[in-house]
Amino acid sequence: MTDQTPGVRQGTPRKAAVAAWIGSALEYYDFFIYGSAAALIFSDVFFDTSDPATATLQSLATFGVAYAARPVGAFILGHVGDRFGRKKIMVFTLILMGVSTFLIGCLPTRDQIGGLAPALLVVLRILQGLSAAGEQASANSMTLEHAPANRRGYYTSFTLNGTQFGQILATLVFIPVAALPEDQLLSWGWRVPFWLSVAVAIAGYVIRRRVEETPAFTQSVAEGTVARMPLSLLFRDHWTSVLRVVCAALIATVSTIFTVWALNYATSDEIGLDRATMLWVSSAANGVALIAIPLWARLSDRIGRKPVFLVGAIGSPIMIFAYLAAINSGNYPLIFLVGMITLGVVYSASNGIWPSLYGEMFTTGVRLSGMAIGTQIGFAVAGFAVASAAGIVSPEGWLGLQGWVGVGIFTAVLCAISAIAVASARETYQIPTEDLGRASVTASVA
Repeated sequence: MTDQTPGVRQGTPRKAAVAAWIGSALEYYDFFIYGSAAALIFSDVFFDTSDPATATLQSLATFGVAYAARPVGAFILGHVGDRFGRKKIMVFTLILMGVSTFLIGCLPTRDQIGGLAPALLVVLRILQGLSAAGEQASANSMTLEHAPANRRGYYTSFTLNGTQFGQILATLVFIPVAALPEDQLLSWGWRVPFWLSVAVAIAGYVIRRRVEETPAFTQSVAEGTVARMPLSLLFRDHWTSVLRVVCAALIATVSTIFTVWALNYATSDEIGLDRATMLWVSSAANGVALIAIPLWARLSDRIGRKPVFLVGAIGSPIMIFAYLAAINSGNYPLIFLVGMITLGVVYSASNGIWPSLYGEMFTTGVRLSGMAIGTQIGFAVAGFAVASAAGIVSPEGWLGLQGWVGVGIFTAVLCAISAIAVASARETYQIPTEDLGRASVTASVA
């Protein structure tokens, strides 16, 4: 296997990876500040607080609404990206995310305009979901197709590394906001992180306009092989890979349970942990992930995608049990330690290498749509897992489960589906880039 994919100029892989990292960090800052606000604030601002439990459930459900919109966006943006290029989607998604997030910060509250307030919140959250649907798939396609064949895992991990940094930034911004007096927090304080997103649209446009289209897509255009209807080709020849990605992407439940549901649970009246401290736990765990993700990715370039992914898929549900138990203990040092191991180390094994693992299942002509549709359907389940978890700990329970142990079991079941999907997949890390997604191709010797 050569170090350089034919047609890729020296330095281009790094430029593409940096653009993916910065863009993803900016985009997911916007996406994750919503999660923090939904867990800590929106139940008081946009919903009827006469029934606090229902208001909390409704607030967390709006977090999941974006995940429901993401599969729709994946079909639309996946088609456009495979038809007209990765770069156009990368620019469009960042602008859409920045504008919709800024407008959330401008919304009037329920006390001001009644039921129209949560309705407008849901609309803007849907726009966030449509944007996120194309963001990672376009950035991953861009970096994978620019990368040297023997370093695809490492370069594509920059997208998820940027996502983690965006989450850190969102958490750090919310720490001083959460520390404000209650009246200031609920009146204007929560709006500030959303207003800052106006910089996202500007910075994203400048950064991503300078990225070159990938050699693989450029070559397809020159040869006239770009499909007019990529989705038809995708579901005719690659439907099994799409289904596999859907199941594998359920691993994202670990992230949403950790960052949103566990935050809400830990700071609830039942547990009573400090808001700012729990935000620091999330920030510390994501800080560890910044280091762990590229290391896991480099390892996958040496030993394969499957064994690394399975470390995360099998280990994460075990660690979620440990993390929730630590929260119930109220022991802050233990919560920090277990949280950093759970999200920062173990989950990063799957999170850091799925961009290469999923992308390598498809050919150039359907790669963006295949990754976008597959991941976003799986992520939709992960997004609504937050509301499902809230139902599990309610007095009535959910599917016969109750309490945080039920949440752990629920998470473990979805992780098991993810593990089975990847364990039964073909190993792709040694297949030349131009041969990816072709069923008859076997791995070459490195």
